[in-house]
Amino acid sequence: MSEQPAGPGRDAGLRPPRDDAEARTLLLEGVIDLEGRMLDASNVTLVGSIRTSTLCGECVYKPVAGERPLWDFPDGTLAGREVSAHLVSEATGWGIVPPTVLREGPFGPGMVQLWIDGDESVDLAAFVRRDLTALRRMAVFDAVVNNADRKGGHIIPTTDGHVYGVDHGICFSVEPKLRTLLWRWAGQPLPAEAVEVLERLTVELLGDLGDQLHEHLTRREVRRTQQRVADLLRSGRHPEPRGEWPALPWPPF
Repeated sequence: MSEQPAGPGRDAGLRPPRDDAEARTLLLEGVIDLEGRMLDASNVTLVGSIRTSTLCGECVYKPVAGERPLWDFPDGTLAGREVSAHLVSEATGWGIVPPTVLREGPFGPGMVQLWIDGDESVDLAAFVRRDLTALRRMAVFDAVVNNADRKGGHIIPTTDGHVYGVDHGICFSVEPKLRTLLWRWAGQPLPAEAVEVLERLTVELLGDLGDQLHEHLTRREVRRTQQRVADLLRSGRHPEPRGEWPALPWPPF
C-alpha cells in the first residue's frame, strides 16, 4: 500500500480492535466512511474509516462492481479470491493476510480488509531479499494459493516485526502462475514447520476449509489447491520457476 488514509476520529468510547475476532466484528458490522481511492490500483480500491458502537479502525474496500474482467480468471470474483486467501492464511496459523471479509458496502458487495500500517522506515527493495522466517512462510503460502502477483508493495512489514501480505485477487488459478519476488529459497528443502502446516492443510482442505473455499472458488480451483499442497509435500522443497510463466511480477514494486 502506497498511502495511508486519514484515521477515523477517536470518538469517546471507540477503540481499535484488540484481536482478529474483534477485527472481524468491526469489518462485518461497522459503518464504512470512504475517504479516498488508491489510484495506482488496477481495480477500484477505496480506503476509509470503519466503526461500530465500540470499535473503530481503517479499512480497504474493493467493490465487485469495480473489478476489471480478466481472461485468465473468468470465474467468481476477485473479492472472493481475496477472502479465500485470508481463509487459507488463517488455516496456516501464520496470520499472513489481514482480517478480510465479503460484505455489502457503499457501492455494493465487495471485499473489506483491515488497513495495516507498514513500517515506513523499511527499505522494501532490500527487505524482500532478506532470509526471514516471515518471508519464507509467505513464499510457502504463495505457492499454496498460486499467487500470480507478489510484488514488493504487497508485502507490509510492521513496526512490531510482523509481516503481512495483501492484494490476493489473482490467486487460485488452475494453471501454474506463481509470480513473486520471493524466490530466495527456490529448490531448497521446506522447513519442518512448513511441512507440518502443509500436512494440516491437507486435512482441512477436505473439511471445513474446503467447504468455505467452495463458497468463493470453483470446485476445480479447490481441487488444484489440494493438489498444490500435495505436490509441495511430495517434493519437500520450495517450488522453482517453471519457465512457462514470467517468474517475476511487473512492475516488481
